[in-house]
Amino acid sequence: MSHALVIRVHFHDGRYHGAGDWPPSPARLFQALVAAAGLNGQLAAARESLQWFESKRLPSAPIIGAPNARRGQRVMFYMPNNDLDSVQGDPRRVAEIRTAKKFFSPWLFDVATPFLYVWQDVADADERHAQAIVSLANHLYQLGRGIDMAWASGELLGPSAVDGVLASYAGPVYRPSAGDCGIALPCQQPGSLASIEKRYQACRRRFEVKLKGRTVRLTLRQAPRPMFRSVTYDSPPSRRVYDLRETGPEARFFVHRVSRAFDLVEWIRDEAARRLRAALPASHDAIERAVIGRKADGADDGPTSQRIRIIPLPSIGHPHADRGIRRVVVEVPSSCPFRADDVHWAISGIERGGELVVSPSADERMLSHFTDAARTWRSVTPVALPQSAARRRIEPARIADEAKGGSERAAEEAKAAAAVVQALRHANARTTPEAIRVQREPFDLSGERAEAFADGARFTKHRLWHVEITFATAVEGPLVIGDGRFLGLGVMAPVLSSDGIHVFDVESGLAASPDPEALARALRRAVMARVQEVLGGAAMPAYFSGHVADGGPVRAAVSSHLAFAFDPAAARLLVVAPHALDRRPPSPEERNYLRVLQESLRDLRELRAGSAGLLVLRPAWIAPVGDPLTSTSRVWETLTWYCVNRHAKEVHPSQALRIDLQEECQRRGLSKPEVEVLEFRGVPSAGLMGRVKLLFAAAVKGPLLLGKTRYRGGGLFRAEESVPSLASAMAVRGGAGRARTGGTL
Repeated sequence: MSHALVIRVHFHDGRYHGAGDWPPSPARLFQALVAAAGLNGQLAAARESLQWFESKRLPSAPIIGAPNARRGQRVMFYMPNNDLDSVQGDPRRVAEIRTAKKFFSPWLFDVATPFLYVWQDVADADERHAQAIVSLANHLYQLGRGIDMAWASGELLGPSAVDGVLASYAGPVYRPSAGDCGIALPCQQPGSLASIEKRYQACRRRFEVKLKGRTVRLTLRQAPRPMFRSVTYDSPPSRRVYDLRETGPEARFFVHRVSRAFDLVEWIRDEAARRLRAALPASHDAIERAVIGRKADGADDGPTSQRIRIIPLPSIGHPHADRGIRRVVVEVPSSCPFRADDVHWAISGIERGGELVVSPSADERMLSHFTDAARTWRSVTPVALPQSAARRRIEPARIADEAKGGSERAAEEAKAAAAVVQALRHANARTTPEAIRVQREPFDLSGERAEAFADGARFTKHRLWHVEITFATAVEGPLVIGDGRFLGLGVMAPVLSSDGIHVFDVESGLAASPDPEALARALRRAVMARVQEVLGGAAMPAYFSGHVADGGPVRAAVSSHLAFAFDPAAARLLVVAPHALDRRPPSPEERNYLRVLQESLRDLRELRAGSAGLLVLRPAWIAPVGDPLTSTSRVWETLTWYCVNRHAKEVHPSQALRIDLQEECQRRGLSKPEVEVLEFRGVPSAGLMGRVKLLFAAAVKGPLLLGKTRYRGGGLFRAEESVPSLASAMAVRGGAGRARTGGTL
């Protein structure tokens, strides 16, 4: 049975003056333990255990608990500038050279809350060394600068006991993170003890006296720095999903209208605050700051880093989902002055008028629709932007006289896009946006216009915008932005690879007349190699390779693996997910594969494509409206040659093309089109190919990849005439003209 090594560090004063890190890093604790061992004459006896403490046998960097803290007042100190020779070496004249300045801004915290360092999974065989570290902790006397006096205690706990310690800790808990977002803290590594001893010996001999003639020169040698490794830490919030249930015996889901998200969040927030006030009457001011968002004097805008966030989760994930709110997620930040369990207690069981009860959810799968990593995100509830980014109000009785021109609309959208950048900064989004699109219309069939969310809310309709953001790299959710982010507005949902399509523009290196299928094969090889790197030694799933375990091709009635294509008209390469080919939502398994694909393509910037050239690539995206590959149209024409699946016998090649294409469309869930053959040819070892034009009775949404070579670059179609999108149609009905692309950065 494994144990956890727990060290608690208590400060004598509620101040920490250490520079450069917060919380105090594991490297500082390691140095403090070494200093305690040296001061007490135990270093030789503890050497083996300290080497174990820095070795890879200790499974990981520690979990760190730190009290809630704030920066204290900045204080300036004057001190000697190490130039005693200028006053003839007389220490009584040191005041004359006290011109050097140092500034201190200590961290202030509750001295009753100790710092916590937890190493989990300590093997039974290493218990002797762990007990030696516990003994050393009892001799610790400071942590940080020389004025940061402290004492410590250590113990070994079982897994269940340490979970209770972490759950009840009154402060943020920082955990080692695999990503690069967070705070970097130095930790001990093999060789750290030897480097500290080397530095100590060098400091003892840092002054060297040299005699040159009659001149005595004193030289200062810089001691080598200790050796530590950098570990990224993050302090994630406590997150829990709640169901909205009817109070009847069947306890069915209660469906709250998405445009009234403001009312729902405000009601839950106020009821939770009421419960907490009743249970903790002495914490009224803290409840106002952390739950309501007001300062103690009643002013708005309490510290956002401590605020509890209630995020509505509209039903999404399917084109026909009604976007009704059936669940909410509650986030308690690590810096919140209340324990997460207390907050969740206050929210669980809230009831309204005998019709609605908020209860903890046993199924948190819906949350993944809002937390998946993606480069492109779209608003589900509109974003409330500052008044400076509001649209000009038009008097309803004077619509014709006060109508906005194109230049004014473009200026309004540009201001809104700039305000979105600021909103991302306020929401602590750490990735740069590449493109921003703003509009009043929803991005999906069941969404509601931005104006509908202004009824009863504190934000006017002119400040509300639906927003689509494409980031330089993938961002994890939940992502909630704007001035209404604590009131149910600005909730964003990831668009997995622009609706399942990764796009790369070819910037340079392309041959004059490239073969689209050869380029698609080169792209497929590059993507599979990158996927294998991400998967490590795991077997390549058929989703990426198109082959089953015995090496044979996948044979399925629906699209089951990635397709690769080259668009010669726009000089761009495409990786198309199977759910995008079939115009359906991805399955849970496919969503996991999409994450792997996203990681694999993160830094793809070059493609060696043989005779087609050495291509320099730039990640791009496909607009859901207006792009010929993803538009909605009745007329579609081939961009790359269509290859028949089976050649109908005893008919002309053009007729064989028509028959095969009509069967292929019906096989892919499309209606039977009229087929106009523009050109055909027979290719040895490939079969009959043709360039065609399709005419459907009803408009079809792209992308369209059809035929025998649809996964390898063949059978790519483009729309010839577009049908107005939902956004365009709603804009026309609302008197706003056509849909606009919005501001782009």
